[in-house]
Amino acid sequence: QVQLVESGGGLVQAGGSLRLSCAASGRTFSSYAMGWFRQAPGKERELLAVITWSDGRTHYANSVKGRFTISRDNAKNTVYLQINSLKPEDTAVYYCAASTGRIAGQYEYWGQGTQVTVSS
Repeated sequence: QVQLVESGGGLVQAGGSLRLSCAASGRTFSSYAMGWFRQAPGKERELLAVITWSDGRTHYANSVKGRFTISRDNAKNTVYLQINSLKPEDTAVYYCAASTGRIAGQYEYWGQGTQVTVSS
């Protein structure tokens, strides 16, 4: 099992920045990649960014390219999501998830989420 704990969310004004953290523990060696997702009220969950533990390869959703940056610290088993130029439409619960890589695109472990609220 892999346990994931997100932190760093909060209330921020439009134009501001946040850095979300996701600390992984447990059988972290079984994790191949980490992803950040978000879900706004009444909307489907959206994949934002992915990073692999081994070589740091990244992938971003087109909707967040240029504003969001995913990174990882292997020594701390922690993945980050830097969000700049926040917009009210970024308001959502942000989740991190771990993929073992056994099935492409499948994330087996999820954190509890952290709320990001952007005021206009």
